[in-house]
Amino acid sequence: MSPDLAMVRDSKKFMWDGQLYPTKEDASRAEESYRKDNFEVQCVEEGQQFLVYTRRVAKEVATAS
Repeated sequence: MSPDLAMVRDSKKFMWDGQLYPTKEDASRAEESYRKDNFEVQCVEEGQQFLVYTRRVAKEVATAS
């Protein structure tokens, strides 16, 4: 299985967290952890495993001086 590293939903890019979760409950725990860290999260079922995709908007853009 070779999941997509990124996906776009609602014009937003999400990145796969690199883990394959065997159950929805395992994926839900990971989702909750990411949400506590201010990530937006999407869970996708692929085959008999679950993938978690995340994104976070930068609060501040660094500029080079």
